[in-house]
Amino acid sequence: MLYTAIIFGLISSFHCIGMCGPIAMMLPIDRSNEAKKITQILVYHLGRLIAYSSLGLVFGILGKGFFLAGLQQQLSIIVGLFMIAIALLPEKTLARYNFSKPVYKIISKVKSNLGKQFKKKSYTSLLTIGLLNGYLPCGMVYVALFGALAMPNIEYSILYMLLYGLGTVPLMSVVVLLSNLLTNPIRNTIQKAIPILAVCIGILFIVRGLGLNIPYVSPSTMNLFVHAEANCH
Repeated sequence: MLYTAIIFGLISSFHCIGMCGPIAMMLPIDRSNEAKKITQILVYHLGRLIAYSSLGLVFGILGKGFFLAGLQQQLSIIVGLFMIAIALLPEKTLARYNFSKPVYKIISKVKSNLGKQFKKKSYTSLLTIGLLNGYLPCGMVYVALFGALAMPNIEYSILYMLLYGLGTVPLMSVVVLLSNLLTNPIRNTIQKAIPILAVCIGILFIVRGLGLNIPYVSPSTMNLFVHAEANCH
């Protein structure tokens, strides 16, 4: 299921253009030196990858509890249903529920610190911008975190979010380097494809949870909990 992370990252990066694109385009980078500019962009992405990986760690710890309790297959089905629901529900419906409200003060501080970093021109500030950017609320990241939650162990959860982040790197880099090539028709076309992909990934998680004994796609119950059983001996 790890491959779904990088595919989802690639597609959802078109959504990121609208949300994080302005941040990427305003990065305090040296636009007169191509080599330095690329290095600076990579440092920015490194910050984002660290943020996503740390979120994967947190949700991996939560998911580990389900795994040890023998509920990981059920969780995989629930995660799949959530992914499909989020993809199919209209944005206006989702907008009624502010999932970030409980941590609004923390998010406000993140945004405030993010704004301060744009005044600096250093690799440290670029790393910090990427890090803070990764922690900003994002619907696509929420969906990816559902996937990380359903992974069999903490390492896989971290890797899932890392791969998701890597999937967003190519297009987010293009936003900075070749922003004029991303026309509105192209963006609109990909935006329409995002819900379809999310539904497909959701279905994969449901099939995985059903334990149909399909190699790499839907392992049997015995295969899914082989580590837990091994620890009992």
